Amino acid sequence: MPYADLSPDELRARLAADQPPVVLDVREPAEVEEWAFPGALTIPLGELGSRTAELPTDRPIVVICHSGYRSARAAQALDAGGWDAANLAGGVVAWVETEPAP
Repeated sequence: MPYADLSPDELRARLAADQPPVVLDVREPAEVEEWAFPGALTIPLGELGSRTAELPTDRPIVVICHSGYRSARAAQALDAGGWDAANLAGGVVAWVETEPAP
């Protein structure tokens, strides 16, 4: 089964579950400095191929980026490599836009 695209609300629900997925942020360091996804593992997309040993194999991975394009590419590659990977559709832009009001 190919990777799934998750909405921000679907990711929020998964993060609230008993066994949440690992969030993998594939943005560049400058982008992460601007806004960091809480608790995310950060590996820029260009380094992902050489750093897969850092990825868990016992938990699902949800890949994020700015708008969802790079993370979709990463999720597809991870899925093909045997990881249980999904993509945050719309990226952190969609995440921030749909954050519940405090």
